[in-house]
Amino acid sequence: MYGKMKDFLAQELKSIEEAGLYKRERTITSPQQAEITVKDKGKILNFCANNYLGLSDNPRLIETAKKAMDDRGFGMSSVRFICGKQDIHEELEKAISDYFKTEDTILYAACFDANGGVFEPLMGLEDAIISDSLNHASIIDGVRLNRAKRYRYANADMKELEECLQKAQEQRFRIIVTDGVFSMDGNVAPMDKICDLAEKYDALVMVDECHSAGVVGKTGHGVSELFNTYGRVDIYTGTLGKAFGGGIGGFTTGRKEIIDLLRQRSRPYLFSNSIPPAIVGASIEMFKMLKESNELHDKLVRNVEYFRTKMMDAGFDIKPTQSAICAVMLYDAKLSQNFASRMQDEGIFVTGFYYPVVPKDQARIRVQLSARHEIEHLDKAIAAFIKVGKELKVLK
Repeated sequence: MYGKMKDFLAQELKSIEEAGLYKRERTITSPQQAEITVKDKGKILNFCANNYLGLSDNPRLIETAKKAMDDRGFGMSSVRFICGKQDIHEELEKAISDYFKTEDTILYAACFDANGGVFEPLMGLEDAIISDSLNHASIIDGVRLNRAKRYRYANADMKELEECLQKAQEQRFRIIVTDGVFSMDGNVAPMDKICDLAEKYDALVMVDECHSAGVVGKTGHGVSELFNTYGRVDIYTGTLGKAFGGGIGGFTTGRKEIIDLLRQRSRPYLFSNSIPPAIVGASIEMFKMLKESNELHDKLVRNVEYFRTKMMDAGFDIKPTQSAICAVMLYDAKLSQNFASRMQDEGIFVTGFYYPVVPKDQARIRVQLSARHEIEHLDKAIAAFIKVGKELKVLK
């Protein structure tokens, strides 16, 4: 029965590999940190993790996670409306609301679930969703799951957004949805201008903070801190799996009535297990740490500025960024793979990104900086980029 399909899949996989688009996973045998151990490669510096604040192996969070398991067990084994929640789930939701200055928060297994579960309960056939063209795949999939009218505007293009809003006046409710930081380019959505247009044309605003929370803004509190749009954004979604410790778990935070309705009708929330106690306990402790000191965020900002300046001085084409993501543009898919492979030979762990993850002919190495990186780590990475860049004729 599987024979014909097996042949078809084998040919598809062969075509992907011949096009230079085959994704190979590397095996890490150490904790996630600045220097990791990769199977068959040994120790290597990691520049492709979302570990922006360097908390993925933080001893304080690890100890808190262990204590949470001792106190509350390993897992919940069901969904909240069936078997209830623990008190620490409520405590974490309050901590998230406090961080984003919102009224209420709902937890999900991942932000993919948060984005997948937000639109269908809120928007109907007579409504409109207006989405940035570079929004994350989870937002795109979430939009597909409901019957609202869909509009799409070019990345951060306020003229096109306004045109979409004008057309959407025919619909009952309108919501503008955007990433806070666009994960492939590293640019930040102009939230102040988006909120201005939302108020002019009577629309809600939703922002995905996965790559911006913990990173942008004076103290890293995300796009509303950066643009002073507190109270103007209706919905934030985000993850606990990047800057906030790197475990797993997502959330939606915002207006109380919106969160209440999501608890009643959001399918990924209603039909997925609650986040396990270890993640919840460590995440509560993480928010306490961020209240105590801004040291990690300040170091991250210094690292980004140092790396980006040195790379541009060397002649690399770097996308403009206000985040911890530095896109080193190579444009050719196979070149990005070869470049990443050679960088690993030089002791630097980076990944080439190419179609369909980014548009065709827009391949790049996406470098992600962390507060765990020291200057000597950055210098080693820059030297490797220059060496491989000259070898592969990216640099003269």
